[in-house]
Amino acid sequence: MGPVLAFRHATEADLPTLVALRDSAARRLMSAGIEQWRPGELTEDQFRHHMRVGEVWVATDGPDGRVVGAWELWWEDERTWGPRPPLAGYIHRLMIDHENAWRGMGRAMLTAAEDRIVAVGRGLARLDCAAHNPRLRRYYTDAGYTEVGHQPLHGPSGYPVTLFEKSLLRVHG
Repeated sequence: MGPVLAFRHATEADLPTLVALRDSAARRLMSAGIEQWRPGELTEDQFRHHMRVGEVWVATDGPDGRVVGAWELWWEDERTWGPRPPLAGYIHRLMIDHENAWRGMGRAMLTAAEDRIVAVGRGLARLDCAAHNPRLRRYYTDAGYTEVGHQPLHGPSGYPVTLFEKSLLRVHG
């Protein structure tokens, strides 16, 4: 276990860091042969948009409060999940600064996102990941998520995704 993380809503000042985290994650995936994200694909304006229509969170570590991770939390995701009743929160773009990462950091961020979903009165966490990324699919399964479907084409890159869902009522309630 590493240092304790603090979580806060992202601000305008975090926009360059969010883009850098996303680009770094994209380069890391590409170097592992996983075609999912591409550097330069998301801009500050796109993160700003998600700050307005959903929530963008950052994880900070250490006394200087440096950002070491981030994620988005959406309250609907019709493009991927279709129209659904408002029972879930949708976790997107879970990103970690791998140069400053420690074991369990991603799970701590995922738990914080789940806690936020429960705090607003919803009982399901949903997320998706590239279907051709077995390591990430196993990571989410190990975190208590269940595979509930697939989408053949997703996002501008058009890669297939696996849909995951986790009931939070028995875990957090």
